[in-house]
Amino acid sequence: MATAQEKPDEQSDPKSPTLVSQRRSSTTQLNPGEISRPMNLQRIAQRKAQVNNYPKNNKLEKLGIYSSCKADETCKCNGWKNPNPAPTPAQPSRLELPTPLANLEDPCRSCNHQLAAHVSHLENVAEEEINRMLSIVVDVEHLFLCVHKEEDADTKQVYFYLFKLLRKCILQMSKPSVETALGSTPPFEEPSIQKGIINFVFHKFGHLAQKDFQTMYELAKMFLHCLKHWKLETPTARKQRDETDDVTDYKLNYSRWLCFCHVPSFCDSLTRYEATHIFGRTFLRSVFSTLRRQLLEKFRAEKDKMPPEKRTLVMTHFPRFLSMLEEEVYSANSPIWDPEFKPNSTNTTSRPQSPIDGNTDPTITTSTTSMGGRITITQATPPPSGNDDGQDATPTSLSARRTLRASTMAVTAMHGSGLSFGRLAEKRKLNEDAVEEPKRPKFEDIPMEVLTEVLSTITDPKAMVGPEKSFFSPHIARDEAARAEEQKGMISFHVIGNSITRKPSRETLTWLIGLQNVFSHQLPRMPKEYITRLVFDTKHKTLTLVKDKRVIGGICFRMFPTQGFSEIVFCAVTSDEQVKGYGTHLMNHLKDYHLKHGMLHFLTFADEFAIGYFKKQGFSKEIRLTKSAFTGYIKDYEGATLMGCQLNPKIVYTEFSQIIHKQKEIVKKLIERKQEQERKVYPGLTCFKEGVRQIPIESVPGLIDAGWRPSPEKPKVSTMTEDQLQNAFKMVLNATKNHNSAWPFLKPVERTAAPDYYEYIKYPMDLRTMSERLKSKYYCSKKLFVADMQRIFTNCRAYNAADTEYVRYANALEKFFMNKIKEFNLMDDD
Repeated sequence: MATAQEKPDEQSDPKSPTLVSQRRSSTTQLNPGEISRPMNLQRIAQRKAQVNNYPKNNKLEKLGIYSSCKADETCKCNGWKNPNPAPTPAQPSRLELPTPLANLEDPCRSCNHQLAAHVSHLENVAEEEINRMLSIVVDVEHLFLCVHKEEDADTKQVYFYLFKLLRKCILQMSKPSVETALGSTPPFEEPSIQKGIINFVFHKFGHLAQKDFQTMYELAKMFLHCLKHWKLETPTARKQRDETDDVTDYKLNYSRWLCFCHVPSFCDSLTRYEATHIFGRTFLRSVFSTLRRQLLEKFRAEKDKMPPEKRTLVMTHFPRFLSMLEEEVYSANSPIWDPEFKPNSTNTTSRPQSPIDGNTDPTITTSTTSMGGRITITQATPPPSGNDDGQDATPTSLSARRTLRASTMAVTAMHGSGLSFGRLAEKRKLNEDAVEEPKRPKFEDIPMEVLTEVLSTITDPKAMVGPEKSFFSPHIARDEAARAEEQKGMISFHVIGNSITRKPSRETLTWLIGLQNVFSHQLPRMPKEYITRLVFDTKHKTLTLVKDKRVIGGICFRMFPTQGFSEIVFCAVTSDEQVKGYGTHLMNHLKDYHLKHGMLHFLTFADEFAIGYFKKQGFSKEIRLTKSAFTGYIKDYEGATLMGCQLNPKIVYTEFSQIIHKQKEIVKKLIERKQEQERKVYPGLTCFKEGVRQIPIESVPGLIDAGWRPSPEKPKVSTMTEDQLQNAFKMVLNATKNHNSAWPFLKPVERTAAPDYYEYIKYPMDLRTMSERLKSKYYCSKKLFVADMQRIFTNCRAYNAADTEYVRYANALEKFFMNKIKEFNLMDDD
C-alpha cells in the first residue's frame, strides 16, 4: 500500500515544479478509537479544508497515489508509488509518515511510469470534482487508520470493505454506494424505531393530562437521542456475553449500522442515516436489554452531577418508562408496531403529532409540525390561469377537495394557524397589511386531536345523529345550494370579455350576447344600447354564471388597477333562477377573482331595489377608499346610492360560509364534550331540615365549580365604632361558646381522635382559636368574624356524614349564631 503524501498549507515557491511533502503535525493525529468525538470530527473537517486549498499540482499528486496508470493499456498499476518510500514504522499510519520530495516527472516505483501518466485524466476535470475526490482521499486515509488499529475482526472487515469501496470510487471517479452490498436499501424495517416509540407514547400515555404526557414525551425523545448516539457492542463481544445467542441477524444489523450510521459520521463521503429512522423492531429487540442496563448504570453513576429536576426525571420516571417500553418491544401482539397504528383520539389531549392521516387528493400534500398542531396545505399542480379565447376561468373544485380545504381551514382558523393553498396562497400575500384586524383570542387550549375527532364526526354521515329533515338545513348559508351545484358540475363560473387583439371564441361571443339579454331583461331602466356598449367593451369584464350551457346571470365590472378598485356596473340573475343562492355565490367568486389580482375595493351605484342585496354581500354606504382614488373614474347615477366593499385578503370567500358553518359545529361538539366531562351530580342540602334558615350562597355544592362568582358589592360604611364592634364580637362569641351544641367546637380537633382530619381539612377553625384572634384584635371587620365562624360549620359538614350527631350540633349552633349576629346588627359588612 502506498504512503499518503501530506502537503503544507503554503509552499515556499508555488511556481516550482518540485512538490514538497512534510510530516503531519503531531497535534493533528487522529485516534480511531475517539473518531466520533466532536474534536476529532473538527480535525477531519479542517484536514479536508486544508487539502482543498492545495495548489492544483499538489492536488494532482495526492490523487495520483490512488489513480491507475494511463501510460499504455498494458500497465496494470493502480496507483503511483513514491520511488523513495519512507521507512516502515512499527505501526502503520498513513497520516504520520514523513514522505520524501517528489515531482511530476518522478517514476512510479511499481510501473516506472511518471507521476504525470497517473494523473493525466485529471488535467481537465473541474475543480469541484477534484475537491470531492480529495475529500474521499481524506476519508480513505482515516479508514486506513481504522483498519490497522481495529482489533475486532467483524468491525475490521467492514472498515476494510468501505476502505476498498472509497478507493475504487477514486479510481473510477464515481460516487460511493454501499446499498447493494448489504442486500437492501434503508429503511430496513417498517415502522421505524422512532415511529414505534412515538406510537408507544400515545398508546400508553395518551390519556394523561398534558403535563404528565409531556414528561413521557420528553423521556421518549431522550431515549431516541441516546439510541442515535449509542455505540453498539460488536458481534464477538455479544457472543462472549451470551454463548447461546445466535448473532447472525445481529451481525447483519451491526454491519448495516457501521456502514450507514457510524462510519458516515466521520466519513462524510458516505450518506449518513439515523439509526432510529432506518431500523425497526428487530434491531431494537437485539439491543434493548444491553442499552437499558447501560443507560441506567450511566445515570446512576452521574446522578450526583444532575440538577434536581433531571435527577427526578431519569431516576424515577425513566426506569418505569423503560419497563413499559420493554413489554411492548418483546410482546408479539403490541399494536405500536402496526404500520397502520393510529392513536386513540378520544383519550388524547394536545399532543405533538399530526392529526391528519393521509390525503385522498393526489395533487395535495400535507405537512405538520410535530409540537403544535399547525397545518400547511400546498397544491402540487397549479391550476390554469386562463385560455386563449379571452376566457379567464375560475376553477371549480371537486367535492373531496372542497371538503378537505374547508375542513382544514376551519380547524386552522380555530387554532390561529397559517394556511396556504396553491394559487390562493399567492393572492393572500398581496397587500397583507392593507386590512388591519383587531387581535382575537387564540384557542390554543383546544387539543388538535379533539378538533380532528369532532371534525370527522360532523363530516361523516355515519357518525351524525339522525337524518336531515331536508336536503338543506333551514339555517344553512345562502350560497350552500349553489356551491353544491357547482361541485356536481351543474353550474360553472367564467370571467370573459371582448378583445380587439385576438378573435374571441364563438362560445365567448354567445355568452356575451346571453349576458346582454339577461341584463336588459332584469334591468329595464337601463337603456339597451348602454348595456350592449359596456358588455362588449374591451375594458369591461363579466363574471358569467352558466347553467345547462346557457347564461343565467353575471356581474359586469371594470378594474382600475392603478387606483386599487373595481366598479361593478351590472349585476343580475334571471328571475326564474333567483332565491337559489346564485347571487351570493356569484359575488363570492368575483371577490376571490379580485383578490387574485390584488384588488381590495369594490364600488358600485345601487338603486333602491339593490341596496339590500349589496348589504348582504358586505357592501356599505361608508366608503373606506379615499375619494381622490375614484373621483373622475366612475360616473354618477341619478337616484342611486354609492356603496363600497373592502375585501380581506386572508379569506377565501367562496368557502367562507362553509368554514363558519363547520366552526359552529365544532364549537357545539366541543361544548357537548365539555358538558359530558364536567357533568357531576352533587348531593342535596340537608342542613335546612335541621332548622338552618339560610347559608352563604358560595357553600352550595358545585356552584363555584360551575363558574359562579359573587358580584362585587359597593363597600358600606359601618356606623359602629371599633370598640363597639369588638364588644359585639365578644358578646356573640361568648354566647355561642355557652350554647349546648358548642362542645364539639370549643377546641381544635385532636389528631388522636381523628388521625386523618387534617388530610381532608386544610383550614381548620374552632372557638378557642377565634377567642385568641379576638384578643389580638384580628377581627377588624364583620366579614372576617362571620367567615371564621362559618368555616367551623363548613369543616364539620365536609368531614362528617350528614346523619352524624356532629353535623346536627353544627346546624343547631349555626342557627343560634345567625340569630345572634342579627340581634347585634353584624349581618351587614363594611
